[in-house]
Amino acid sequence: VQLQASGGGSAQPGGSLRLSCIISGLRFADRAIGWFRVAPGREREGISCISSSSVTSYAASAKGRFNISRDNDKNAVYLQMNNVKPEDTAIYYCSVDLTYGSRDCHRYDFDFWGQGTQVTVSS
Repeated sequence: VQLQASGGGSAQPGGSLRLSCIISGLRFADRAIGWFRVAPGREREGISCISSSSVTSYAASAKGRFNISRDNDKNAVYLQMNNVKPEDTAIYYCSVDLTYGSRDCHRYDFDFWGQGTQVTVSS
């Protein structure tokens, strides 16, 4: 199983970024996919999740600004980040539950993830 996050970069406060996660090696359409982030000096923070039936959920820090979506034909999940803030600066990871194969979003940070993508928000 491989998860590859991409699309990070630099943005000014109020700007937008779109993160992508391509997943291979499992039945993508049957899995919930979560995003979490890790910032220096801070605990890992769950951000968002999309279930196998495309039900979405968001942490309070992301609600109203971020939008998660999936394309089962491309084995891809996207995180559209709008109105970004300096506190969004972190490495972002997409994750999947390999232990139980969750279809639903009971959490945002599942037990398996790949290489993350850096997001930096500054003026």
